[in-house]
Amino acid sequence: MEMLRLYILVAIFALFSALLIPSINAQVPEPAPAPSSDGVAIDQGIAYVLMLVALALTYIIH
Repeated sequence: MEMLRLYILVAIFALFSALLIPSINAQVPEPAPAPSSDGVAIDQGIAYVLMLVALALTYIIH
């Protein structure tokens, strides 16, 4: 009978420790870093290159 009581006590302790210990050391993940480029700069760079190509072609043709 004493062993059964000891097993129940150990089971209750294991249950509480399994539920409480992970919440004590739980770490909140850091937010993701902001994107370094949202694509607007790349699109604008491509547009400038295409305008320069068009200007060069217009100059060569005339």
